Amino acid sequence: MKKLLLLSVITVLGLAHSAKAQHAGYGIKTGLNVTNFTGGDADRNNLFNFHVGGFAEFELNETISIQPELLYSRQGSEAGNVIKVKVDYLAIPILAKYYLSEKFSVDAGPQFSFLINDKAEFNDSSIPDANTDASSFDFGFNVGFGYAITTNLLAQVRYNYGITTVAENPDIKNSVFQVSLGYKL
Repeated sequence: MKKLLLLSVITVLGLAHSAKAQHAGYGIKTGLNVTNFTGGDADRNNLFNFHVGGFAEFELNETISIQPELLYSRQGSEAGNVIKVKVDYLAIPILAKYYLSEKFSVDAGPQFSFLINDKAEFNDSSIPDANTDASSFDFGFNVGFGYAITTNLLAQVRYNYGITTVAENPDIKNSVFQVSLGYKL
């Protein structure tokens, strides 16, 4: 995974360098995460969380851009109205954006996430909160859409499918639906 991350960073830096003469934009974004875990056999409910961070967009030509992001993303799931598992990540999505029109894009690409914090919160207040056995690294794949509302204001919708496991027992993965608003500086 470290080699894959290094290769992705080198690729983005190379593309950014080649796009130097092209248009580059930077901005901030925030939004809603609707999160859950997939896999295993537990009855789980979605958690409503958030993400916040920054992005850059490097235009390669009129229809293709690369958008790396650096996000703080709170994710997790609730199991059987008994326990809420919250996992916080420093997420680095690297999206290829294909513009179908001047304002509308289809976005896809890998996401590298590094665990910052994990906590199991029990609904029974007599049981203290605890750390989970969450993996320190999560790899996923994003697919979604973007829309430029104005020159500076943008909206994005995406789904992040976890490829690596959050925990081995049971074998669970992240499932995150995101709705974002961003502002290009």
